[in-house]
Amino acid sequence: MSNPALTRQLGLMGLVATGVCSMLGASINVVPFMIQRHVPGIGPYVLYAFIFAAIPALLAAMAYAILATAMPRAGGSYIYASRGLNPYLGFVASFSQWFGLSIVIGVVAYVTIPFFRDIATALSFEGLAIILDSGLVRVSLALLLVWIFVYVNIRGAKLYEKTVIPLMILMFLLGGIVIVAGFSFTHEDFFSAILEREGSIVSNFPTSDFQLSNFLSASAILFASFIGFDSIAQAGGEAKNPTKKIPLAIGLTILIVGGYYMLFTGAVYQAVPWNFIAEESLKKDITAPGMMSYLLPPGLTVAIVAGAAIALINDLPAMLLSVSRLMFAWAEDGIFPKTITKIHPSFHTPYSAIILSGAMASVGILGSHFAGDFFLGIDIMVTSMMVNFLLMCITLLSIDKINPSLSSKITLVKNQSLRKAIGWLGTFVLTFFLVIHTWKDLNTEAAAWYFHSTPIWLIVMAIASMIFYFKFTQMKKKGIDVKSLFSRLP
Repeated sequence: MSNPALTRQLGLMGLVATGVCSMLGASINVVPFMIQRHVPGIGPYVLYAFIFAAIPALLAAMAYAILATAMPRAGGSYIYASRGLNPYLGFVASFSQWFGLSIVIGVVAYVTIPFFRDIATALSFEGLAIILDSGLVRVSLALLLVWIFVYVNIRGAKLYEKTVIPLMILMFLLGGIVIVAGFSFTHEDFFSAILEREGSIVSNFPTSDFQLSNFLSASAILFASFIGFDSIAQAGGEAKNPTKKIPLAIGLTILIVGGYYMLFTGAVYQAVPWNFIAEESLKKDITAPGMMSYLLPPGLTVAIVAGAAIALINDLPAMLLSVSRLMFAWAEDGIFPKTITKIHPSFHTPYSAIILSGAMASVGILGSHFAGDFFLGIDIMVTSMMVNFLLMCITLLSIDKINPSLSSKITLVKNQSLRKAIGWLGTFVLTFFLVIHTWKDLNTEAAAWYFHSTPIWLIVMAIASMIFYFKFTQMKKKGIDVKSLFSRLP
């Protein structure tokens, strides 16, 4: 009897849902508003920073889409760089990606619980809201969410699509309430609502002049909002007609999510003054629905908070799929233990890799709780993904020389000169963003060195390097032709 293998069951809608659900969540409901605390002084320029942050994401998406046509396999980014650039760089970059995304899965699960708190508050269940704010309950519920979606992923593509596609549609419908309502109100309406609700109005709001350093720092963080389309590439081993559908799914995802980001963020800042958002962010973790609740009746408030919670929850199955397929690809190449390549005989999923990814996400939940600021996890992910995206653009420059056989299979942007232009532009822009983000991280005051993302990322890189060289040396000693191994697709 032959060993079970991954099967191509994910259609275009499932791939788009994977990308959309990986990108929408904390990125839209929390980050554009909590950034007022993390980058003091960004003030009214959040939407402009969002637009600027889309530039490197678009270039990286083009690199992914081009490379996907030649290498449609599980663990996309790892396969692309290890075959088209260098095996070591492919592994450490994807290990960094895996670490960053695994931590953020935990961060997202942890951040979801305040949305449940806001629902309880909107329904006047004050006692329940207090319980949901307690540390033990918040951590326990976050862990439960992660492991529910570990189960969904193990059960395979059919249950996965039946879970994420309806939730994605519901998320857009409920999020549409925020967009319509936001553009229906003005700041004067908000001030009137505050006066009626609290009997007074907050005065002496801070002002903010444009500062380039703040703008660039905010753009680097908001870049995280565009991370997630790469999860489509990680599912390359399970996509139907992958050379056509993966690039198409990446393009559709970027267009859908980018448009939604701009409308949603613009609507909230249209209705709620940025000054108020900045002040509230210093007092507590805030959300878009929490801000809009000042203007909306309780029924609509509950609906938009539920939509935000769904958006966050949707992150979990999609990102678990992504990180587990990276581990699967490493194990297929022999860099990780072969047990991680185990495929479930009935569901045709890499269940060992999924379970280990769930365990890593659980660490992210505990880390978010004890660090006291989920932005540490966001920062780690941003560093990891900027490096990963940068290497994808460099791979676009190197693949013609390093692996001409695979290069000849590229069907999107066949012109080498145009591909190189995209690669060079992406390399330049992503390097610029990476420098800005690192500078901001190292120059931000923190209680201890391990609350900076850069040293944590460097430690992860060191661990990845040791793992790779240990396994690479073992493979050579066993007589494995590593050059041949890393020049062909698994």
